[in-house]
Amino acid sequence: MDNVTSKKTALYDTHIAHGAKMVDFAGFEMPVRYAGLQEEHMAVREHAGVFDVSHMGEFILEGPQALDLIQKVSSNDASVLHAGEAQYSCMPNDKGGIIDDLIIYCLNPERYMLVVNASNIQKDWNWIKSHNNYNCQMSNLSDEMGLLAVQGPKAAQLLQSMTSVDLSQIAYYNFVEGEIFGIKDVVISATGYTGSGGFELYLKNEDLKQAWQSIFNEESDVVVQAAGLGARDTLRLEMGYCLYGNDIDDTTSPIEAGLSWITKFNHEFVNHDWIQQQKEARPSKRLIGFKMTDKGIPRAGYDILDQDDQVIGQVTSGTLSPMLQQGIGLGYVDVPNHKKGTEIQIAIRKKKVAATICRPPFIPKP
Repeated sequence: MDNVTSKKTALYDTHIAHGAKMVDFAGFEMPVRYAGLQEEHMAVREHAGVFDVSHMGEFILEGPQALDLIQKVSSNDASVLHAGEAQYSCMPNDKGGIIDDLIIYCLNPERYMLVVNASNIQKDWNWIKSHNNYNCQMSNLSDEMGLLAVQGPKAAQLLQSMTSVDLSQIAYYNFVEGEIFGIKDVVISATGYTGSGGFELYLKNEDLKQAWQSIFNEESDVVVQAAGLGARDTLRLEMGYCLYGNDIDDTTSPIEAGLSWITKFNHEFVNHDWIQQQKEARPSKRLIGFKMTDKGIPRAGYDILDQDDQVIGQVTSGTLSPMLQQGIGLGYVDVPNHKKGTEIQIAIRKKKVAATICRPPFIPKP
């Protein structure tokens, strides 16, 4: 058996010093929790929380045909982006599935940053490179860049005293490159994976500790909590956001996953025709959200049954919502069992527990 050493972010020692429980995630030693999942989750929903997500991958694509390459490999229409704007997208494969979901940042019309999932960095790089028949230079900055997600309704209030950039002027899915914490050329992006607002800060690895310490040493009225991957997962699930490897993967299409809104057929991308045909014909399975109506916590892999005890699908993500104190989940079911309000059952161990299909988010948007 091979002994594979997990990578560490530049904040590994800081996490240990703060009592974080560390786990292996996507080949990195990452903090899964600090004070506890409930406390971290609620801090982000009500105040502010800070996540080290430096395991994410960052690619720079630049040159006269950088946009042409992005349009070829991604389903959304990146041609609408202006400098300072970002876009959620996915990369379809040629077999009806998804290589990865990602965020595309337009730095200028000939320079883009693509942010991809940690577990897919090499796969994504190889895939994009295999389609690079364009005048486009590619750079993989994943090992050089760090990323802090400062999330929550009071994130802007917390960070404003540490930057001259007017954070209130950065619209959702927009960003600026500016100075913060005394560190220059930081990408300050009004994006995130929690549904509670806030910012993602892209900076060099060597500047991560200074940034982290600045946040936690700042004298502020804002309550700020270090948060781990456990809370990140429950936060995204309350919003119904897909997690690659759970809710979307190489075998699920954007249409099946409810990602038609990031699938624009006004440009030719990989597997364009097949995906368009599937949308027109309608897929045979769909990703749905559900709430438990009886007590029970759904988990990935549990069967979904109809009222006649027939298996109609499978849970892909599930948890106990810290906000609702109720079981919630995502999963694929056979059409036409996907309709809102349909009563279903989740097979939790040897019990069949009642649930109802609903449309995420599971909690009101702020």
